Parts: sequence; C-alpha cells; structure tokens
Amino acid sequence: MEKIVEIFINLFGGITNISYGKEILIFLISMMPILELRGGILAAALLNMDPKNSFIICLIGNIIVIPIALFFLELIFKLLRKIKFFDKIITKIENKCLSKREQLDKYGYLGLLLFVGIPLPGTGAWTGCFLASLLGMDKKKSAIAAMLGVLMAGIIMMILSFGILKNIF
Repeated sequence: MEKIVEIFINLFGGITNISYGKEILIFLISMMPILELRGGILAAALLNMDPKNSFIICLIGNIIVIPIALFFLELIFKLLRKIKFFDKIITKIENKCLSKREQLDKYGYLGLLLFVGIPLPGTGAWTGCFLASLLGMDKKKSAIAAMLGVLMAGIIMMILSFGILKNIF
C-alpha cells in the first residue's frame, strides 16, 4: 500500500503546493477504492501533516463513499454489465467480494464492522459495502457498521502511520 500511496503523491504532488493542497490530496486518496482511509492516513504521515486534522479529513473522505457504495454501486455495475468488457471485470470484483463473505455470514453486522475496521488488503468500506449489498443486508445497519469500521481502521492506521512507522523513519 505504501508504494501505491507514494505513486499517488508523486503523480499528484503538485497539488500540495496550493493552499490546502495536502488536505485535498489525502481527502481524495481516502475516497478511492483500495487505498481508502488507510492510504489517506499513510499519505498524511508521508507528507508530515498534523495527525489530528489528517485523521478527520481522511475519516470524512472515506465515510462519504459508504452511501455511494451501498446504494449505487450495485446499480452502476448492473448498467456496466451490458458492456462485455466491463462484465468480465465486474464478475471478477463480485467473485473477489463474495470470497470474503464468511465473516459477514457468521457475524452479520459485527462481521461487517470488523471487515471494514481491520486494515488488511482487500478489506475496507468499498468492498464491505458492496458485499453487504450483494448479500442483501439492511443498508442503514450496514452503513452504521461500515462507518464504525472506518473509524476503527482510522484509529489503527493512526497508531501505525503516525506512531510506529513515524518513529522508524
């Protein structure tokens, strides 16, 4: 993940020269699938930003995507499936998400919270919400579980990025 974040910082690093540019960059990174809040906080640490402000910005950036993922991602994928190229990609994404369904089947909304909250590759708000949607879980309860999971992931990443990793580098 650190390499991907570094690539984004290098690609869009010019934005950091404008007023609030670093904040905009970590906000956008926090909204992106795969990177999400974890990548945003890591980017903030690499950019030597204030931990408290970074946490709030990244938290908001990642929470904003939850309703989009829960309410619209399935519809967007359904529309894109009509195009052969996208159908194959969406099938792979669905299969990848469904391969992680054990936790949600076993623990329900607590499983969703943990799935989103424990920062491991392939987990996060986008995947968790899409999986909850595929499994027909209640959207309001799923949104709350995902938001709490994002908060949990944020706290873990703050400790890792601004605590342990900051002291190593």
